[in-house]
Amino acid sequence: MPVLVELFTSEGCSDCPPADRLLEQLDTKQSVPGAEAIVLSEHVTYWNHLGWRDPFSLDEIDQRQKEYGERFNLDSIYTPQAVIDGAAQVVGNNADGVTNAIEHAASVPKKPLSVTDTRWENGAVSFTVHGADAGSRLVAVLAADANGHQVSRGENAGRTLHHVAVVRAIKDFGANADGRALRLSAGSLAKNQTSGPPRLVVFLVDRKSGRVTAASEQTLAPEISAR
Repeated sequence: MPVLVELFTSEGCSDCPPADRLLEQLDTKQSVPGAEAIVLSEHVTYWNHLGWRDPFSLDEIDQRQKEYGERFNLDSIYTPQAVIDGAAQVVGNNADGVTNAIEHAASVPKKPLSVTDTRWENGAVSFTVHGADAGSRLVAVLAADANGHQVSRGENAGRTLHHVAVVRAIKDFGANADGRALRLSAGSLAKNQTSGPPRLVVFLVDRKSGRVTAASEQTLAPEISAR
């Protein structure tokens, strides 16, 4: 069963590298029985003023995490935070907590969701999704692994960090997206170093509960990384 694992993280946060490694292990080993972990590394901007500007941070991710904070009735947002299927949140470097949340999410049935007609056009990916319903919002993400590089300042100064499935572009297409031709700009994908091919991740979010009801991932041809 596909399970969406979103990690809110930052290169400026000293507690985040263990969470980054955990996310990478979930992606490469797929070690939770019954679950296909679809992972996203979502870098926030609010650590950037503390000595190191995270080159992968996006304002859209700050807003996304704030919405989760309101949904989970949190006093404040934080890193590292893992959100599982939009239904549960746990400290991102808590391996047992993350695993338990994924196991629970994998026990909840999901709807089928598929992506077809994927192609690159003028710095954007075009695609069609089948399985979206009127009661859900469709969200699409372009993500790519990031080459390891050394942080020179801030809490992680001197560390060489690597990230898996870093979100470079995200768009909420709303309802009534089934069967329509959709387009997502490559965003910052062309500006930062990547390791391996980009990924297109699409998922449905229930408009009332915020729970992820379907998710799918597709590996794309790597030519876009050279643009």
